[in-house]
Amino acid sequence: MLDPLQAAPIAFAGSRIDRADHLRSDPAAVVALRTSGGRLLRLDGLDPVLTEAGTLDWGEVADLPAEAELVFLGLDTDREGVGCFAQVPKEPAGNAFMTGPRSWGAMAVLPSDELAVYGSARALVGWHMRHRFCAVCGSPSDLAKGGWQRTCRNHECGAEHFPRVDPVTIMLVEHDGRLLLGRQPRFPAGRYSALAGFVEPGETIEEAVAREVFEEAGVRIRGVTYVASQPWPFPSSLMMGCHAYADNPGITIDETELEDARWFSRGDVAEALEAIDRGENGRAFGAPPATAIAHVLLRWWIDRQIG
Repeated sequence: MLDPLQAAPIAFAGSRIDRADHLRSDPAAVVALRTSGGRLLRLDGLDPVLTEAGTLDWGEVADLPAEAELVFLGLDTDREGVGCFAQVPKEPAGNAFMTGPRSWGAMAVLPSDELAVYGSARALVGWHMRHRFCAVCGSPSDLAKGGWQRTCRNHECGAEHFPRVDPVTIMLVEHDGRLLLGRQPRFPAGRYSALAGFVEPGETIEEAVAREVFEEAGVRIRGVTYVASQPWPFPSSLMMGCHAYADNPGITIDETELEDARWFSRGDVAEALEAIDRGENGRAFGAPPATAIAHVLLRWWIDRQIG
């Protein structure tokens, strides 16, 4: 099988930050990193702050008050022994959890390693902003393990909570050399993409792929294989890219999920990918942008046909 990373880079992967798990459980070590030149990733809510050069803007942890709630992102591999942190805002401002134009704009300009740093920070800081209270007893919780845990303040409860990742399957379904793609009403005009959906409790990845494709398009599938994954920090998903086959091309659309679903030929897909590189829609459909794993999957499929 072709390496999908050779077909196209996967956005939000490839961080240069060493997560340094061995330091998270050492409060003294984390404090030392904060006070000895710790770097602060500047965020505006959950949006990145960029320099004029289009890179992430970093400040100094020393400029913050001692009580500031910080998450330890890890060690900067470009600066030996230097810790990287991000601040958890005391209160969400405005539509802090919404994905706005600043985040989408950053995805278009940030180098891949910096986009990965931002993605991790956004997901972690966002989790803390949404989980200030214990889900067991409702008491306030405190940041622990450098930001990779929250602990209930209620000593009778003491529940420990950890950052969550929501698994999502996103899949190419193939029949007789064509791909099944769908569009949601919120997509830009002409855009079609791979079908996708959250994995539900008690499901395998393969079962989730089969269920979602049948629910959304009425197509039964077989032969599910894994291709590649992508962290997606809006708010904190893991997109698990898969491929499957259909024996019957008949489509029954669930209009509560999709606006349309169609089969596209290899030529359609190849032309759409060429067009998106020019910032245009293809003749048959508009391909997803390069920052989406659906784009990577489409390129993988085209290269696989050539190979």
